[in-house]
Amino acid sequence: MNKIFLIIQREYITRVRKKAFIVMTLLVPALFAGMFAVIALVANEKDQTMHVVYVIDNNGSFKFTDEPFVKFIYPGGSVAAAKKNLKSDDDLVLNIPANPKDTVQLFARKKTTLSLADDLQGKMNDIATGEGMVKAGIDTARLHKIKSNIVIKSTEMTATGEQGTNIGATYALSFAGAVLIYMSLFIYGAQVMRGVIEEKTNRIIEVIVSSVKPFQLMMGKIIGVGLVGLTQFILWITLSAGISYLVGGHTSPTNSALHSFLHNLGANAGYELLCFIFYWITGFLFYSALFAAVGSAVDSETETQQFMFPITLPLLFTYILSVSYLFTVPDSPLSVWLSMIPLSAPVAMMMRIPYNVPGWQLAISMSLMVIGFIFTTYIAARIYRVGILMYGKKASYKELAKWFFYKE
Repeated sequence: MNKIFLIIQREYITRVRKKAFIVMTLLVPALFAGMFAVIALVANEKDQTMHVVYVIDNNGSFKFTDEPFVKFIYPGGSVAAAKKNLKSDDDLVLNIPANPKDTVQLFARKKTTLSLADDLQGKMNDIATGEGMVKAGIDTARLHKIKSNIVIKSTEMTATGEQGTNIGATYALSFAGAVLIYMSLFIYGAQVMRGVIEEKTNRIIEVIVSSVKPFQLMMGKIIGVGLVGLTQFILWITLSAGISYLVGGHTSPTNSALHSFLHNLGANAGYELLCFIFYWITGFLFYSALFAAVGSAVDSETETQQFMFPITLPLLFTYILSVSYLFTVPDSPLSVWLSMIPLSAPVAMMMRIPYNVPGWQLAISMSLMVIGFIFTTYIAARIYRVGILMYGKKASYKELAKWFFYKE
């Protein structure tokens, strides 16, 4: 056990002292802050180009009201004449047929923005609907007066009482956790694999295994790199929150929105956070053991593709399903099975967490993650003990099976 701790200490200290670790730890929060600032700036910026719309109304019932950056002119005459008299590339000609159910045409010298076209279309539909109701004898004023605006407020019943909650905010937190797990498994799992390949190609491993068992070496490497990843994530979150507070101030719209988001999470926030930590750690340990086995079976990173694809395919499949299927039918048989199998559980279970997963399903999933890690580590270690000493030979799946059954 002391040897494992020494390996963990070596892996951790060596990696956190690297310039790349320090630079990325400081740079990523700054990049995220800059990205969100640009997104907020762009999102608030509206089209301020002045558009003049020449309306050829053959129906005679469409009267538009000018807006700050859209002016409507009714020149009369033909469409051809209106098109010829356009003064600017931002001007348009709107040709409305006698029967508005026929195709309405919008002419411009350059491509029209989607928002402007949708705005004109919405205005025409509102006018046409109003005209239709008037012709049908419907009092539009009374109709708008009795129009209701019902808002549903979600309330979660917990052991400590009822608490307000927002399924959108809860789902957003869960989805963010699934994305972070998905990304970190590849980023830090690949680091374990590269470390094994590097030690193997530098022949350092031949000296190390003379005093340390392969299982101890691999276990220490996996946990050490995992702690590096956990440290970096904690620093990213802390620095990002600090930068957001200092740059935006505690009363800024961004921080107000964040406060509102956290308030809407309700009782599930702590529960989801604990589940995220568990599945991040166990998912990393599980996949890192597989990546370490791949690293011990090859001589260079270019040879890893044939082994990496079958390992990462279940996780990629689950990630794709998470944005289109899992959150819509969280209790379907496929969703339940994906949240149980260790290869897909870290992502699938995070997507199901907001929907009150039965306790027995969560217990089985967590138990299988722990058992899966131990079993995978055992299998990977048996491949590792042979593969780390193999040079210049491309391994196949058949060869890996032989390595597994080799006696000590």
